[in-house]
Amino acid sequence: MPYRIDVRDPPGEAFDRLVGLGALDVEPLAGGLAALLPDGVAVASVKSALGVDRVSVSPAKGHDDGSVWLLSRRPVRVGRLLIVPSDVPAPSGALRLSDGPAFGTGLHPTTALCLEALDETLSVEGPARVLDVGTGSGVLALAALLGGVARAVGLDIDVEALRVAAENARLNDFAARLGLVQGGPEAVRGQWPLVLANILPAPLMEMAPALVRRVEHRGHLVLSGLPSSLSTDVEQVYRRLGMRRVRLETRAGWTALVLNPSW
Repeated sequence: MPYRIDVRDPPGEAFDRLVGLGALDVEPLAGGLAALLPDGVAVASVKSALGVDRVSVSPAKGHDDGSVWLLSRRPVRVGRLLIVPSDVPAPSGALRLSDGPAFGTGLHPTTALCLEALDETLSVEGPARVLDVGTGSGVLALAALLGGVARAVGLDIDVEALRVAAENARLNDFAARLGLVQGGPEAVRGQWPLVLANILPAPLMEMAPALVRRVEHRGHLVLSGLPSSLSTDVEQVYRRLGMRRVRLETRAGWTALVLNPSW
């Protein structure tokens, strides 16, 4: 697990030296700086590189359920969408998210890929409803509502994730338009013009029949959370169920698929 260091009165070249050591994030502080280092980098190596005798060491805090390591949350733009932490001022039209433990801050490539696919679909299709499977922080469902969708439902098996999603809905004045349900795609009925699922490959393959049943004729299914090495395996499962690929996007070793029914 990465760790944090705090250094007072660092040398002028400290930033470059820390980056050279493989720092995951570096941030200036009053009178010093902080950095996140991989656990394979010894503290002694940091001291030697910086030419200092003492550094303060503490545990690092992970974001996106421990998949992203940053010293502090910061605004992130994905296409036209600006995502802002709830504790900093946000301009009109931004999506505000609390710093909760649930996955979905916009920082992870899988979330960004899904948000971009959502934005493109909204610009062409304009679905009235969205189903977000594995909603986490609720970021995808809330982005859909911000983009003009009238109603969204978020599903998650994790009660804590649903609590975070509900808080984020309140922060953005979407509580009346976002329904939250504990469970997977079988926890709701009917078919949807747009279904989003940003989860891991194994559950995506396991729940494929149930997910496909939730996609209406001429609807779209967006799958993300796929390591690029496994995207073909996942796509084949959905092809066997009658889905066809509309679009594939990759970034930083991750893939998102946009599918629709072939029937």
